[in-house]
Amino acid sequence: MKDQTTKRKRKDIIAGNEVSEVVTLSLGGFDQKVLIEGKCRDLPVLITLHGGPGSPLPFSVGARGMFPEFTDRFLLVCWDQLGCGINEHELDESFTIDSFVTMTEDLVKAMKSRFPGNKIYLFSMSWGSILSAKLTERDPHLVDGVVAWGQIIKNLFFCDEVMETLAASGLPAKKLEHLRGVNKDNFTMKDLQLVSSSLTKYTNAYRDKTGPKTPIMPFVIGLATSPDYSMKALKATVSNSYSRDISLWKEIFELDLSEALARVKVPYHILDGTSDVVASVKTAEELVEKSNNRLLDLETVEHSGHLSGTLAMERIFEALCKMAEQ
Repeated sequence: MKDQTTKRKRKDIIAGNEVSEVVTLSLGGFDQKVLIEGKCRDLPVLITLHGGPGSPLPFSVGARGMFPEFTDRFLLVCWDQLGCGINEHELDESFTIDSFVTMTEDLVKAMKSRFPGNKIYLFSMSWGSILSAKLTERDPHLVDGVVAWGQIIKNLFFCDEVMETLAASGLPAKKLEHLRGVNKDNFTMKDLQLVSSSLTKYTNAYRDKTGPKTPIMPFVIGLATSPDYSMKALKATVSNSYSRDISLWKEIFELDLSEALARVKVPYHILDGTSDVVASVKTAEELVEKSNNRLLDLETVEHSGHLSGTLAMERIFEALCKMAEQ
């Protein structure tokens, strides 16, 4: 009965939205499906840029009717980036960070065309924050503002801060020794999996164990019963060609977005968990302080790591609403 009640509630939410559709858009030269959903057409547009790369959760094309708090306040735009979810596609070395920035730019311009009088904001997470930073660098006034959770800036994974965190965590000495010998020039995908799984298991870097647990099953059930997702699309939210795309990671490890972020011309609000060393809080604090840019600011969330849990989502929603009201 509980599942049936949830399904009925979801149908009511969808029916109550003036806009609720999955559209096909040409982004970066590829036809891709995008969910647009909101209570009414004149709400500010909120484009979500998910993390990963290749992890379209929680805001995916399969999430129609799942986020009424957001769709009551925004025209929520959910895009499974090319290569994952409903837009599964085999990636090769021709796909670069700039390829995805171009797709993001095309998506923003498509929303401007559909909703010409509406303000447009970005909400980016982790890998998605690379796209939001790069887009504001490419076209400083294309959007009206950005809220970024877990902003990637530089020195991802194989850096002193991460190694020091792992050294103090109880990670077995053999694994720690191996990771100390890995850098941006010699890493493998297995090394990425090892450092990520080690941070998850032995530290609070991803999920801070002192904070409330985030219920995962409602998201899984919601996607499994989505009116827009097939089982193939659902599988491609967690298993896709991003896990084999080492060329994209090589680019990510070379990044330094400090200057791009320091020069932003629209409000750019970074939120980060106090336990996050993946997207280093220390690095973000130093950047914001040195930039002397009133449009760039940082807010930290206690008992939170790199993944946006319950506490983080509450602050993210509040920050988005506040930005849209300004």
